[in-house]
Amino acid sequence: MSAHTQSHGHQHRHDHRSGSTDSDSTDIDWEAMADTLEINGDLHLPTLRQTAIRLAELLGPDKQVRRILDIGSGPGVMTCVLAEAFPDAQVVAVDGAPALLDRALARAERHGLDDRVAIRHAELPGDLEGGDGQAGGGLGEADLIWSSKAVHHVGDQQGVLDALAGALRPGGMLAVAEGGLPMRFLPRDIGIGTPGLQARLDAMQEFWFERMRSELPGSTSTVEDWPAMLGQAGLTDVSSFTYLLDLPAPLGETARTFVRNQLTRLRDVMSESLEADDRKTLDILLDDTAPNGILRRPDAFVLSATTVFAGVRRAS
Repeated sequence: MSAHTQSHGHQHRHDHRSGSTDSDSTDIDWEAMADTLEINGDLHLPTLRQTAIRLAELLGPDKQVRRILDIGSGPGVMTCVLAEAFPDAQVVAVDGAPALLDRALARAERHGLDDRVAIRHAELPGDLEGGDGQAGGGLGEADLIWSSKAVHHVGDQQGVLDALAGALRPGGMLAVAEGGLPMRFLPRDIGIGTPGLQARLDAMQEFWFERMRSELPGSTSTVEDWPAMLGQAGLTDVSSFTYLLDLPAPLGETARTFVRNQLTRLRDVMSESLEADDRKTLDILLDDTAPNGILRRPDAFVLSATTVFAGVRRAS
């Protein structure tokens, strides 16, 4: 998937085009993608654990982390990683899809973390704004707020960053995983169809992403300078780092299944936009019996870079 959509292991649900029958619809049913989201998270576990360690380093050894919010948690992969990395903290998985929250709780139980992991059904930005007068609206305050690939599914990205920053306790950190590079999983010339398939898919995904953004409630155009946006939200000591997922060929079964799921989604949501030659190529790649299919070909790999931006609320 593109840099915008590749790592939806942790996100909230948005239904900005409910009921659309357009095969190129920008509506996303996250609950239907539950298996793909959890497989994606499992593949990224090494880099997610590195990320949690890096966040702890940025917070410093003297910072007591008692409560963490995982905004747009999806099936709870990073929720559990954060619970493991911060053993004194209560971690709350926040998502708009009840079935994904159920998975998050089940995952916490499997890892023996259910005494410190809670779930909260919430939609952004409404539940952040709250009406109860407390910081963070109904979600309450936190020492660390993590959000991966969720902010760009809210119409007013700056507004939601402002709200998340406002939910931080003094000295707390907001970290968002946004941007990065498009995922790569095939060579330029795969011996099927016209070379350069992934580059063409990237271009269509950029178009799809912009249309998705424009159709969100309250959609606001903004320069996606994430360090500047965190600074505008009132945060200081803004920094960034990038983690790389590098799974070389030949891929194992889990990684192949993940890539197949990604290609299936591309084929489904972009069928009307694809040229006939590219549709035929994707059909071959998705044929489980074809020697050139993604489940059998020896040259499939996964290479993905995701950037994390973090800032701190000044201690009072």
